[in-house]
Amino acid sequence: MSIIEPNSLLSVPTGPLRISKFPPSITLGLRKPVLFSLIIPTYKERDNIKNIVEVLSKLLDRSIPFDYELIIVDDDSPDRTWEVAQSLIPQYPQLRVMRRRGERGLSSAVVRGWQAAEGRILGVIDGDLQHPPQILLQLLRAVEEGADLAVASRHVDGGGVSSWSFVRRFLSRGAQILGLIFLPNVLGRVSDPMSGYFLLRRDCIVEENLHPVGYKILLEVLGRGDIHEISEVGYVFSERAEGESKVTWSHYLDYLRHLLRLRLTTGHLGRFRQKFNFPLARFLRFGAVGFSGVFVDLGVFHILRQIIGLGLTRSTILSAEVAILNNFLWNDIWTFRDISRWQKGGKARLMRFLKFNVICLTGVILQTLIVNFLFNVLGINQYLAKLIAIAVVVVWNFWVNLKLSWRVTDVNK
Repeated sequence: MSIIEPNSLLSVPTGPLRISKFPPSITLGLRKPVLFSLIIPTYKERDNIKNIVEVLSKLLDRSIPFDYELIIVDDDSPDRTWEVAQSLIPQYPQLRVMRRRGERGLSSAVVRGWQAAEGRILGVIDGDLQHPPQILLQLLRAVEEGADLAVASRHVDGGGVSSWSFVRRFLSRGAQILGLIFLPNVLGRVSDPMSGYFLLRRDCIVEENLHPVGYKILLEVLGRGDIHEISEVGYVFSERAEGESKVTWSHYLDYLRHLLRLRLTTGHLGRFRQKFNFPLARFLRFGAVGFSGVFVDLGVFHILRQIIGLGLTRSTILSAEVAILNNFLWNDIWTFRDISRWQKGGKARLMRFLKFNVICLTGVILQTLIVNFLFNVLGINQYLAKLIAIAVVVVWNFWVNLKLSWRVTDVNK
């Protein structure tokens, strides 16, 4: 199927964020590969887009004429940036435009652009002219000379920022230091892992399942790509001349989420997960639900013991049953929602609850034995005994539910 629509807009690739060796247009013989594909992700850049297309086109026409493409990926900007870009295509034949509706986010926009790209070398540059286009040729030369990845850096010779405030400098450096703590073997490979201006060989990320979060796509490339030789070129980050900054506090939260995801899915943890096919993301959701159940369990346990005055065993059983109901509801609508949505109706939900309850009640028996042993035999504080028992039973509940309750092995993730 052609990726060119009649209105000259690129069709948006769907499915996993995975780069194929050849895009559909080349596989079907509709287009020929080019040396270089540069992605320009945009959102509300109407005032900048014509300028950056003109500057980049002149630059690349002189160095690699007809052997490149500029791909603007616009997230359906309310100022209709995509429409302005589309109007430039007759004047700049190497320009291609994609309008995304439904998906949002800079990192995923870049990957969608790469999926449609025909270049053997892939790159990304901001659409607001804060990345100096002149550096592009140095990055391209570095990859042509053997680098797998060429990064424009603010932290090597010739690099810097123009007029950042102290707070912005502090946040930028703090984020980098935090990244080095989480992923020293990934972020430590470059001086500016926060850079959004870089080029890489297509082969380095072919058939990799990418899971970017937020707007720092370079983290994903470094964490999941087959990157060996890296080159860095200094550049000065400029203040934008037109439009408004897109950086908000939510971007910093996305950055933290991205670091955590890479930490859990790459390196030793990632290899463990692949080797044993361990559903880590699902386990973390199950654990978060279980954590909420701890407070429900302890709260009800306290009421039954201290206010109502029930005995230890009965309080343990009843508080655990209330927590089981809490945990089932959250697991059904969150942890296993991809499965439960295909098992609709009250009867199906009741059956899931009964299975979940049987498994967890077995855990309650185990928990009761542990609590009584720790409290009555070892003399451990009753609340500490309860916490220890809960921790043991959480592992039990997840493992058995994984195998029997929602039948996760029957669903392809």
